[in-house]
Amino acid sequence: MRGHIRERSPGHWAIILDMHDDMGKRKRRWHSFAGTKREAQKECARLITELEKGTATEPGRLTVAVFLERWLEYVKPHVAPKTVERYAGLVRANIIPAIGTIRLSKLQPITISAAYSAALAHLAPRTVQHMHRCLSQSLKQATRWRLLPRNPCDDCDLPRIERRDMKVWDVETISTALELARPWRVHIPVVLAALCGLRRGEIAALRWRHVDFDRAQLSVIESAEQTKAGGVRYKSPKNGKGRTVALPAIVVSELRAHRLRQAQDLLQLGVRLNDETFICAREDGEALQPNSIGHAWDRFLASTKLPRIRFHDLRHSHATIMLKSNIHPKIVSERLGHSRVALTMDNYSHVIPGMQEGAAAAIDAAFGTALDKSR
Repeated sequence: MRGHIRERSPGHWAIILDMHDDMGKRKRRWHSFAGTKREAQKECARLITELEKGTATEPGRLTVAVFLERWLEYVKPHVAPKTVERYAGLVRANIIPAIGTIRLSKLQPITISAAYSAALAHLAPRTVQHMHRCLSQSLKQATRWRLLPRNPCDDCDLPRIERRDMKVWDVETISTALELARPWRVHIPVVLAALCGLRRGEIAALRWRHVDFDRAQLSVIESAEQTKAGGVRYKSPKNGKGRTVALPAIVVSELRAHRLRQAQDLLQLGVRLNDETFICAREDGEALQPNSIGHAWDRFLASTKLPRIRFHDLRHSHATIMLKSNIHPKIVSERLGHSRVALTMDNYSHVIPGMQEGAAAAIDAAFGTALDKSR
């Protein structure tokens, strides 16, 4: 069996497979494909392999389950491993059990909407929204591959999600937590999250070379991403670019003391601390997994009477305190590593009412005297 590709238009290819039936008569099978030339060549090779193994499926008989598994293989090189893991979880745990047996060509918006309604009986609305985004992304690729004329997800309504109040701590609670956490290994991660606004993955990736004590600055240029299958890998921060975070004096002091303790502890094991050593590390200086920070936080919080919040909520608390202190949203956005100021304001809309009152007071102060003089 042989196959080749032919370009129909920029980015669109015909995959032609040459084969022979049981009587030796030559036959050709045509497939449409959208993507790069290299991707089309890979798809051609995959189709040949399936045909030779007898596992190929006619496009008209292709089920949603089979298509989604092929799509998961296709997206692996194009997205982060953590994203693939999330897609696979949604596909295999939620989407395939609901509509996997339906032929892809027969999939209709009414069928998808019914699956969403049924899922709401045992899943949170936000999870159903994630299902929709995953399914829509996959079916968008199906239209590019000419397996569907249009994406049926485009005509489906999503469940409404009510915005939940963000759980944050005030300055007094954070101060208490910092003192209580001092004997715990989670102390420095709490300092970096609550006083600098760093994400858990960014904290796990920090090395001493990222700290400039003289300028009181911290460079966030990496983030640790943990998956079940691949372990931990280091990548760019969430918005794709690094940032510099100015360090409060209290953080500089805590980091200096932590570096000295860490150097002494490692020296007892015969390990010398250097610039490549992770700031938040295991006892032997090896990298700490992001999930380990979360687990350590849960254990610490369970030992206290502090209000229960997630570790990530320390970052939210940091942002809320800055906004309430009238720090410009642009500065807050840059400090948090958000891609847009609008994202910051949307996430922390609960702070806006207090800011509005401050704005009204500022207008009164600015115009009050002038208006009195004009009367």
